[in-house]
Amino acid sequence: MDDSRVAEFIRSYIKDRDALMTRMKDEARESNVPIVREESGAFILTVMALLKPESVLELGTATGYSAILMAGSCNSVKKIDTIENWQARIPLARKNIEEAGLSDVISVLEGDALEVMKGLEGPYDMVFIDAAKGQYPDYLEEAIRLTHKGSVIISDNILQDGDILESKFAVERRHRTIHKRLRDFLDRITADEMFTTSIIPIGDGVTFSVRNT
Repeated sequence: MDDSRVAEFIRSYIKDRDALMTRMKDEARESNVPIVREESGAFILTVMALLKPESVLELGTATGYSAILMAGSCNSVKKIDTIENWQARIPLARKNIEEAGLSDVISVLEGDALEVMKGLEGPYDMVFIDAAKGQYPDYLEEAIRLTHKGSVIISDNILQDGDILESKFAVERRHRTIHKRLRDFLDRITADEMFTTSIIPIGDGVTFSVRNT
């Protein structure tokens, strides 16, 4: 089965919430800014409809697309803290959030995601990890500290465009560290009895983990 055809088929059933989201998606595509893939975003919103989180922590704001998607589609959300380290993107993200009328819900926190996490207190009902892939194991440790029993941790791009399926020796040398770190992350989150975890092959792959304790 052709995965690209499956993805396009799924996307044909996903409609943008409004003109702002359509514009943001088009601009991201034109500028090669990574944002959550449509099918992964739809899955996250389904999880949120079930979980009804009040507080969300996002690692990786980019232009604010996924934060706006989550805050604008889930009425239970009272607070989203989203962390971005790329200075050039922060003003645009804040502008988009303001245009969406969500400045009272979404706060953009500037800095390295791991360092910013260490200064947060939580707890959060949901954590969405979509930042530097080589730091996923470190993010997980802080995410554990910042969540509670019943919280959900969702991590995006876990399949690394298929590289994660390969031996590290089949991956380009410059990608091997990320390959190892993502494998370490998967080993940790799937083996730990603190979580019930599924690896879901939508978009570029997501892990969906519920804290049991």
